[in-house]
Amino acid sequence: MSESAKDALVSPEASVSRFILSDFRSYPRLDLALASKPLVALIGDNGAGKTNLLEALSLFAPGRGLRRADIAEMARAGGSGGFAVSVELRSPHGPVQLGAGHDPGDGPQGRKFRVNKAPAGSARLFSDYVRLCWLTPAMDGLFAGSPGDRRRFVDRMVLAVDADHGARVAALERALRNRNKLLEDRASDGAWLNATEREVAELSVAVAFARKETIERLDALIHETRDEGSPFPWAKIAMEGEIDRLVSDAPSLEAEERFRRTLFGTRVRDAAAGRTLSGPQASDLVVQHGPKRVRAGQCSTGEQKALLVGLTLAHASLVKSMSGIAPLVLLDEIAAHFDPQRRSALFAKLETLGGQVWMTGADPQAFAELAGRAEMLIVSPGRIVRSGPTP
Repeated sequence: MSESAKDALVSPEASVSRFILSDFRSYPRLDLALASKPLVALIGDNGAGKTNLLEALSLFAPGRGLRRADIAEMARAGGSGGFAVSVELRSPHGPVQLGAGHDPGDGPQGRKFRVNKAPAGSARLFSDYVRLCWLTPAMDGLFAGSPGDRRRFVDRMVLAVDADHGARVAALERALRNRNKLLEDRASDGAWLNATEREVAELSVAVAFARKETIERLDALIHETRDEGSPFPWAKIAMEGEIDRLVSDAPSLEAEERFRRTLFGTRVRDAAAGRTLSGPQASDLVVQHGPKRVRAGQCSTGEQKALLVGLTLAHASLVKSMSGIAPLVLLDEIAAHFDPQRRSALFAKLETLGGQVWMTGADPQAFAELAGRAEMLIVSPGRIVRSGPTP
Protein backbone atom coordinates (compact mmCIF):
# COMPACT_ATOMS: atom_id res chain seq x y z
CA MET A 1 0.00 0.00 0.00
CA SER A 2 1.37 3.45 -0.92
CA GLU A 3 2.06 6.10 1.74
CA SER A 4 -0.74 8.29 0.34
CA ALA A 5 -3.17 5.40 0.62
CA LYS A 6 -2.09 4.79 4.22
CA ASP A 7 -2.63 8.48 5.01
CA ALA A 8 -6.13 8.28 3.55
CA LEU A 9 -6.98 5.38 5.86
CA VAL A 10 -6.07 7.35 9.01
CA SER A 11 -7.69 10.66 7.98
CA PRO A 12 -11.46 10.29 7.95
CA GLU A 13 -13.33 13.12 6.25
CA ALA A 14 -15.51 13.69 9.30
CA SER A 15 -14.69 12.62 12.84
CA VAL A 16 -15.18 13.42 16.50
CA SER A 17 -12.10 15.09 17.96
CA ARG A 18 -13.55 15.69 21.44
CA PHE A 19 -16.46 14.02 23.22
CA ILE A 20 -17.91 15.49 26.43
CA LEU A 21 -20.66 14.02 28.61
CA SER A 22 -22.24 15.33 31.77
CA ASP A 23 -24.69 13.23 33.83
CA PHE A 24 -25.49 11.01 30.83
CA ARG A 25 -26.51 7.42 31.69
CA SER A 26 -23.59 5.91 33.69
CA TYR A 27 -21.23 8.87 33.16
CA PRO A 28 -21.09 11.66 35.76
CA ARG A 29 -18.49 13.40 33.60
CA LEU A 30 -16.40 12.50 30.56
CA ASP A 31 -14.03 14.62 28.49
CA LEU A 32 -12.38 12.50 25.82
CA ALA A 33 -9.94 13.67 23.14
CA LEU A 34 -9.66 11.50 20.04
CA ALA A 35 -7.04 11.06 17.35
CA SER A 36 -7.87 11.39 13.68
CA LYS A 37 -8.29 7.70 12.95
CA PRO A 38 -11.10 6.06 11.00
CA LEU A 39 -11.86 3.41 13.63
CA VAL A 40 -12.64 3.74 17.33
CA ALA A 41 -12.89 0.51 19.35
CA LEU A 42 -14.66 0.64 22.74
CA ILE A 43 -13.68 -2.47 24.70
CA GLY A 44 -15.14 -3.49 28.04
CA ASP A 45 -17.28 -5.90 29.99
CA ASN A 46 -21.02 -6.09 29.50
CA GLY A 47 -22.62 -3.26 31.47
CA ALA A 48 -19.48 -1.12 31.42
CA GLY A 49 -21.18 1.69 29.50
CA LYS A 50 -20.01 1.12 25.92
CA THR A 51 -23.46 1.33 24.35
CA ASN A 52 -24.19 4.45 26.40
CA LEU A 53 -21.43 6.21 24.47
CA LEU A 54 -22.92 5.18 21.12
CA GLU A 55 -26.35 6.31 22.30
CA ALA A 56 -24.95 9.73 23.23
CA LEU A 57 -23.49 10.11 19.73
CA SER A 58 -26.78 9.00 18.16
CA LEU A 59 -28.51 12.03 19.69
CA PHE A 60 -26.91 14.12 16.95
CA ALA A 61 -29.30 12.50 14.46
CA PRO A 62 -32.98 13.48 14.39
CA GLY A 63 -35.11 11.26 16.57
CA ARG A 64 -34.72 9.55 19.93
CA GLY A 65 -31.38 7.85 19.46
CA LEU A 66 -30.41 4.27 18.82
CA ARG A 67 -32.28 2.90 21.85
CA ARG A 68 -35.41 4.97 21.08
CA ALA A 69 -35.57 5.77 24.80
CA ASP A 70 -37.44 8.59 26.45
CA ILE A 71 -35.16 11.60 26.83
CA ALA A 72 -35.57 11.81 30.60
CA GLU A 73 -34.40 8.18 30.92
CA MET A 74 -30.96 9.16 29.63
CA ALA A 75 -30.19 11.32 32.69
CA ARG A 76 -27.85 9.67 35.18
CA ALA A 77 -29.53 8.09 38.19
CA GLY A 78 -28.61 10.19 41.22
CA GLY A 79 -27.67 13.17 39.06
CA SER A 80 -29.34 16.51 38.48
CA GLY A 81 -32.14 15.03 36.41
CA GLY A 82 -30.73 16.53 33.23
CA PHE A 83 -27.76 15.77 30.99
CA ALA A 84 -25.50 17.33 28.37
CA VAL A 85 -23.67 15.81 25.40
CA SER A 86 -21.18 17.74 23.29
CA VAL A 87 -18.91 16.85 20.39
CA GLU A 88 -16.25 18.76 18.53
CA LEU A 89 -16.03 17.60 14.92
CA ARG A 90 -13.27 17.71 12.39
CA SER A 91 -14.80 18.29 8.97
CA PRO A 92 -13.71 19.31 5.48
CA HIS A 93 -15.15 22.75 6.30
CA GLY A 94 -13.26 23.18 9.56
CA PRO A 95 -14.07 22.43 13.21
CA VAL A 96 -17.62 22.60 14.51
CA GLN A 97 -19.12 22.10 17.96
CA LEU A 98 -22.52 20.48 18.49
CA GLY A 99 -24.40 20.09 21.74
CA ALA A 100 -27.56 18.33 22.91
CA GLY A 101 -29.07 18.13 26.37
CA HIS A 102 -32.04 17.95 28.64
CA ASP A 103 -33.13 19.97 31.67
CA PRO A 104 -35.77 18.61 34.08
CA GLY A 105 -37.72 21.85 33.77
CA ASP A 106 -38.21 21.25 30.04
CA GLY A 107 -40.60 18.35 30.59
CA PRO A 108 -39.92 14.62 30.06
CA GLN A 109 -39.28 14.98 26.32
CA GLY A 110 -37.74 18.46 26.29
CA ARG A 111 -34.36 18.83 24.59
CA LYS A 112 -31.92 21.64 23.95
CA PHE A 113 -29.64 21.90 20.91
CA ARG A 114 -26.59 24.04 20.14
CA VAL A 115 -24.42 24.59 17.08
CA ASN A 116 -21.10 26.31 17.78
CA LYS A 117 -22.53 27.27 21.22
CA ALA A 118 -25.51 29.11 19.68
CA PRO A 119 -29.04 27.78 20.40
CA ALA A 120 -30.58 25.70 17.60
CA GLY A 121 -34.24 24.93 17.10
CA SER A 122 -33.93 21.18 16.60
CA ALA A 123 -31.59 18.30 15.85
CA ARG A 124 -32.51 18.83 12.19
CA LEU A 125 -29.78 21.50 12.03
CA PHE A 126 -27.10 18.97 13.01
CA SER A 127 -27.54 17.31 9.61
CA ASP A 128 -25.67 20.20 7.99
CA TYR A 129 -22.55 18.95 9.77
CA VAL A 130 -22.95 15.28 10.62
CA ARG A 131 -24.90 12.23 9.45
CA LEU A 132 -25.17 8.96 11.35
CA CYS A 133 -25.82 5.28 10.63
CA TRP A 134 -25.96 2.54 13.24
CA LEU A 135 -26.39 -1.15 13.82
CA THR A 136 -27.21 -2.72 17.19
CA PRO A 137 -27.85 -6.29 18.42
CA ALA A 138 -31.54 -5.40 18.80
CA MET A 139 -31.69 -5.22 14.99
CA ASP A 140 -30.33 -8.75 14.42
CA GLY A 141 -33.82 -10.19 14.04
CA LEU A 142 -34.92 -7.51 11.59
CA PHE A 143 -35.59 -9.76 8.61
CA ALA A 144 -37.63 -12.29 10.57
CA GLY A 145 -39.32 -9.68 12.74
CA SER A 146 -42.35 -7.46 12.27
CA PRO A 147 -43.03 -5.19 9.27
CA GLY A 148 -43.15 -2.30 11.75
CA ASP A 149 -39.52 -2.90 12.72
CA ARG A 150 -38.52 -2.91 9.05
CA ARG A 151 -40.47 0.30 8.37
CA ARG A 152 -38.62 2.02 11.21
CA PHE A 153 -35.36 0.70 9.76
CA VAL A 154 -36.25 2.16 6.36
CA ASP A 155 -37.29 5.49 7.86
CA ARG A 156 -33.97 5.69 9.71
CA MET A 157 -32.12 5.08 6.43
CA VAL A 158 -34.19 7.77 4.70
CA LEU A 159 -33.62 10.18 7.57
CA ALA A 160 -29.85 9.87 7.17
CA VAL A 161 -30.09 11.29 3.64
CA ASP A 162 -33.23 13.44 4.00
CA ALA A 163 -33.37 15.25 7.34
CA ASP A 164 -36.98 16.37 6.72
CA HIS A 165 -38.30 12.82 6.54
CA GLY A 166 -38.85 12.52 10.28
CA ALA A 167 -41.15 15.53 10.29
CA ARG A 168 -43.18 14.02 7.42
CA VAL A 169 -43.56 10.69 9.21
CA ALA A 170 -44.59 12.40 12.47
CA ALA A 171 -47.14 14.57 10.62
CA LEU A 172 -48.58 11.48 8.90
CA GLU A 173 -48.95 9.69 12.24
CA ARG A 174 -50.86 12.67 13.64
CA ALA A 175 -53.11 12.87 10.58
CA LEU A 176 -53.86 9.14 10.76
CA ARG A 177 -54.78 9.41 14.43
CA ASN A 178 -57.09 12.29 13.56
CA ARG A 179 -58.79 10.29 10.79
CA ASN A 180 -59.21 7.29 13.07
CA LYS A 181 -60.91 9.47 15.71
CA LEU A 182 -63.23 11.01 13.12
CA LEU A 183 -64.17 7.55 11.83
CA GLU A 184 -64.88 6.41 15.36
CA ASP A 185 -67.27 9.33 15.81
CA ARG A 186 -69.91 8.33 13.24
CA ALA A 187 -71.59 11.75 13.62
CA SER A 188 -68.44 13.74 12.79
CA ASP A 189 -68.56 16.51 10.21
CA GLY A 190 -67.96 15.09 6.73
CA ALA A 191 -66.07 18.21 5.71
CA TRP A 192 -63.53 17.63 8.45
CA LEU A 193 -63.11 14.02 7.39
CA ASN A 194 -62.66 15.05 3.74
CA ALA A 195 -60.00 17.60 4.74
CA THR A 196 -58.23 15.09 6.94
CA GLU A 197 -58.16 12.50 4.18
CA ARG A 198 -56.66 15.02 1.78
CA GLU A 199 -53.92 15.65 4.34
CA VAL A 200 -53.40 11.92 4.91
CA ALA A 201 -53.16 11.33 1.15
CA GLU A 202 -50.65 14.13 0.64
CA LEU A 203 -48.44 13.02 3.52
CA SER A 204 -48.74 9.32 2.65
CA VAL A 205 -47.54 9.90 -0.89
CA ALA A 206 -44.68 12.11 0.33
CA VAL A 207 -43.51 9.46 2.81
CA ALA A 208 -43.85 6.65 0.25
CA PHE A 209 -41.95 8.62 -2.41
CA ALA A 210 -39.12 9.40 0.03
CA ARG A 211 -38.82 5.73 0.97
CA LYS A 212 -38.99 4.68 -2.68
CA GLU A 213 -36.21 7.06 -3.73
CA THR A 214 -33.84 5.99 -0.96
CA ILE A 215 -34.48 2.27 -1.33
CA GLU A 216 -34.17 2.37 -5.12
CA ARG A 217 -30.93 4.35 -4.91
CA LEU A 218 -29.57 1.94 -2.32
CA ASP A 219 -30.58 -1.08 -4.40
CA ALA A 220 -28.85 0.42 -7.45
CA LEU A 221 -25.68 1.15 -5.46
CA ILE A 222 -25.63 -2.40 -4.11
CA HIS A 223 -26.06 -3.77 -7.64
CA GLU A 224 -23.25 -1.57 -9.04
CA THR A 225 -20.74 -2.38 -6.29
CA ARG A 226 -21.63 -5.97 -5.45
CA ASP A 227 -18.81 -8.42 -4.90
CA GLU A 228 -19.77 -12.05 -5.30
CA GLY A 229 -16.76 -13.07 -3.18
CA SER A 230 -17.52 -10.77 -0.25
CA PRO A 231 -18.23 -12.37 3.15
CA PHE A 232 -21.11 -9.90 3.39
CA PRO A 233 -23.54 -10.98 0.65
CA TRP A 234 -25.27 -8.38 -1.44
CA ALA A 235 -28.99 -7.86 -1.00
CA LYS A 236 -31.88 -7.13 -3.32
CA ILE A 237 -34.27 -4.69 -1.65
CA ALA A 238 -37.62 -3.07 -2.43
CA MET A 239 -40.64 -1.56 -0.70
CA GLU A 240 -43.82 -3.63 -0.91
CA GLY A 241 -47.36 -2.39 -0.35
CA GLU A 242 -50.43 -0.90 -1.98
CA ILE A 243 -49.21 2.68 -1.79
CA ASP A 244 -45.71 1.68 -2.91
CA ARG A 245 -47.18 0.25 -6.11
CA LEU A 246 -49.24 3.42 -6.50
CA VAL A 247 -46.29 5.83 -6.27
CA SER A 248 -44.38 3.66 -8.72
CA ASP A 249 -47.19 3.90 -11.28
CA ALA A 250 -48.29 7.54 -11.00
CA PRO A 251 -46.82 11.03 -10.51
CA SER A 252 -47.29 12.53 -7.06
CA LEU A 253 -50.43 14.62 -7.69
CA GLU A 254 -52.22 11.77 -9.40
CA ALA A 255 -51.10 9.37 -6.68
CA GLU A 256 -52.48 11.71 -4.00
CA GLU A 257 -55.88 11.90 -5.69
CA ARG A 258 -56.07 8.15 -6.26
CA PHE A 259 -55.13 7.44 -2.67
CA ARG A 260 -57.64 10.02 -1.39
CA ARG A 261 -60.34 8.12 -3.27
CA THR A 262 -59.10 4.89 -1.68
CA LEU A 263 -59.44 6.43 1.76
CA PHE A 264 -62.96 7.63 0.94
CA GLY A 265 -63.95 4.19 -0.25
CA THR A 266 -62.58 2.34 2.79
CA ARG A 267 -64.17 4.42 5.55
CA VAL A 268 -66.57 1.68 6.66
CA ARG A 269 -63.84 -0.97 6.66
CA ASP A 270 -61.37 1.23 8.55
CA ALA A 271 -64.00 2.34 11.06
CA ALA A 272 -64.71 -1.31 11.83
CA ALA A 273 -61.00 -2.05 12.17
CA GLY A 274 -60.41 1.01 14.35
CA ARG A 275 -57.50 2.11 12.19
CA THR A 276 -56.51 3.05 8.66
CA LEU A 277 -55.48 -0.14 6.90
CA SER A 278 -54.02 1.35 3.70
CA GLY A 279 -50.98 3.58 3.43
CA PRO A 280 -47.25 3.75 4.28
CA GLN A 281 -48.02 2.39 7.75
CA ALA A 282 -48.88 -0.92 6.06
CA SER A 283 -45.81 -1.14 3.79
CA ASP A 284 -42.91 -3.54 4.25
CA LEU A 285 -39.26 -3.74 3.25
CA VAL A 286 -38.56 -6.88 1.22
CA VAL A 287 -34.96 -8.09 1.41
CA GLN A 288 -33.58 -10.95 -0.65
CA HIS A 289 -30.23 -12.71 -0.21
CA GLY A 290 -28.84 -11.82 -3.63
CA PRO A 291 -26.50 -14.75 -4.33
CA LYS A 292 -28.97 -17.35 -2.99
CA ARG A 293 -32.14 -15.65 -4.32
CA VAL A 294 -34.16 -16.36 -1.19
CA ARG A 295 -35.96 -14.08 1.25
CA ALA A 296 -33.65 -12.86 3.99
CA GLY A 297 -36.04 -14.11 6.66
CA GLN A 298 -35.51 -17.68 5.37
CA CYS A 299 -31.73 -17.48 5.75
CA SER A 300 -29.71 -18.72 8.72
CA THR A 301 -29.03 -16.42 11.64
CA GLY A 302 -25.44 -15.96 10.50
CA GLU A 303 -26.49 -15.17 6.95
CA GLN A 304 -29.02 -12.63 8.18
CA LYS A 305 -26.36 -10.90 10.29
CA ALA A 306 -23.96 -10.77 7.33
CA LEU A 307 -26.72 -9.41 5.09
CA LEU A 308 -27.57 -6.73 7.65
CA VAL A 309 -23.94 -5.66 7.95
CA GLY A 310 -23.61 -5.49 4.16
CA LEU A 311 -26.77 -3.42 3.95
CA THR A 312 -25.49 -1.04 6.64
CA LEU A 313 -22.16 -0.58 4.87
CA ALA A 314 -23.91 0.12 1.57
CA HIS A 315 -26.20 2.61 3.29
CA ALA A 316 -23.19 4.46 4.73
CA SER A 317 -21.80 4.78 1.20
CA LEU A 318 -25.17 6.02 -0.05
CA VAL A 319 -25.33 8.66 2.69
CA LYS A 320 -21.97 10.00 1.61
CA SER A 321 -23.02 9.98 -2.06
CA MET A 322 -26.36 11.73 -1.51
CA SER A 323 -25.48 14.19 1.28
CA GLY A 324 -21.82 14.85 0.59
CA ILE A 325 -21.07 13.98 4.23
CA ALA A 326 -19.33 10.73 5.18
CA PRO A 327 -21.39 9.51 8.15
CA LEU A 328 -20.36 8.51 11.62
CA VAL A 329 -21.12 4.79 11.80
CA LEU A 330 -22.02 3.26 15.17
CA LEU A 331 -21.69 -0.53 15.43
CA ASP A 332 -22.64 -2.10 18.76
CA GLU A 333 -21.12 -5.55 19.52
CA ILE A 334 -20.28 -5.84 15.84
CA ALA A 335 -17.42 -8.37 15.98
CA ALA A 336 -18.79 -10.78 18.57
CA HIS A 337 -20.19 -13.43 16.24
CA PHE A 338 -17.81 -13.21 13.26
CA ASP A 339 -14.89 -15.50 12.60
CA PRO A 340 -11.41 -13.91 12.23
CA GLN A 341 -11.55 -13.88 8.42
CA ARG A 342 -14.89 -12.09 8.33
CA ARG A 343 -13.78 -9.64 11.04
CA SER A 344 -10.69 -8.75 9.00
CA ALA A 345 -12.80 -8.16 5.92
CA LEU A 346 -15.19 -6.00 7.93
CA PHE A 347 -12.43 -3.85 9.40
CA ALA A 348 -10.85 -3.34 5.98
CA LYS A 349 -14.19 -2.24 4.53
CA LEU A 350 -14.90 0.10 7.43
CA GLU A 351 -11.61 1.90 6.89
CA THR A 352 -12.68 2.89 3.37
CA LEU A 353 -16.06 4.46 4.25
CA GLY A 354 -14.63 7.96 4.68
CA GLY A 355 -16.17 8.73 8.06
CA GLN A 356 -15.37 7.69 11.61
CA VAL A 357 -16.60 4.27 12.78
CA TRP A 358 -17.29 3.55 16.45
CA MET A 359 -17.40 -0.13 17.47
CA THR A 360 -18.01 -1.87 20.78
CA GLY A 361 -17.01 -5.31 22.02
CA ALA A 362 -16.29 -7.24 25.19
CA ASP A 363 -13.38 -9.33 23.86
CA PRO A 364 -10.09 -7.43 23.33
CA GLN A 365 -8.87 -10.19 21.02
CA ALA A 366 -11.65 -9.37 18.55
CA PHE A 367 -9.91 -6.03 17.91
CA ALA A 368 -6.29 -7.14 18.34
CA GLU A 369 -5.42 -6.78 14.67
CA LEU A 370 -6.43 -3.09 14.81
CA ALA A 371 -3.52 -2.14 17.10
CA GLY A 372 -1.99 0.97 15.57
CA ARG A 373 -4.88 1.33 13.10
CA ALA A 374 -7.66 2.25 15.51
CA GLU A 375 -8.27 4.32 18.61
CA MET A 376 -8.42 1.62 21.30
CA LEU A 377 -10.38 2.63 24.40
CA ILE A 378 -10.93 0.49 27.49
CA VAL A 379 -14.32 1.22 29.05
CA SER A 380 -15.23 0.61 32.69
CA PRO A 381 -18.22 2.02 34.58
CA GLY A 382 -18.10 5.80 34.35
CA ARG A 383 -14.62 6.09 32.84
CA ILE A 384 -12.43 5.37 29.82
CA VAL A 385 -8.72 4.49 29.68
CA ARG A 386 -6.82 4.80 26.42
CA SER A 387 -4.90 1.78 25.22
CA GLY A 388 -1.97 3.40 23.43
CA PRO A 389 -0.47 6.90 23.15
CA THR A 390 -2.49 10.02 23.90
CA PRO A 391 -3.51 11.90 20.70
